[in-house]
Amino acid sequence: MDLLHKIDSRFIHAASTYYPTVARVSLFIIYFYFGLLKLIGASPANELAVGFAERMGFGGVASELYLLLAAVECTIGLLLLFPKMTRLALFIMFGHMLLVSAPLLLYPEAVWVMPFVPNLEGQYIIKNAALVALALGLVASTQPLAKK
Repeated sequence: MDLLHKIDSRFIHAASTYYPTVARVSLFIIYFYFGLLKLIGASPANELAVGFAERMGFGGVASELYLLLAAVECTIGLLLLFPKMTRLALFIMFGHMLLVSAPLLLYPEAVWVMPFVPNLEGQYIIKNAALVALALGLVASTQPLAKK
């Protein structure tokens, strides 16, 4: 049993040591890659995002807003690589999450097959809860601002 406790303790220590780096790199890959796919016109989220913008009354600029969303996603990814930019990146990220999760309530026909049964796009949105949890863990490992 002593060996099990030793392994457990080392694993927990390693996880807490490397968590911030793993979280940053993971979030960077997800945000930058998905944003880049949008920028080059290869994202499967295009139809949902443009349709949502049109539904919200932004039809005339839906494509431009989609490209802006893509640029914001790439920016969030890049900012997350720099520990001093964590607060800014996560502030933008949480705003982004509110926006991209909005179709669950405001554009239900695009994301639900029936109540509580999301289609693939709905699942794509719901998985964002895991990204929020990952980001909250990053917040928990961030040093508070120094008092002046």
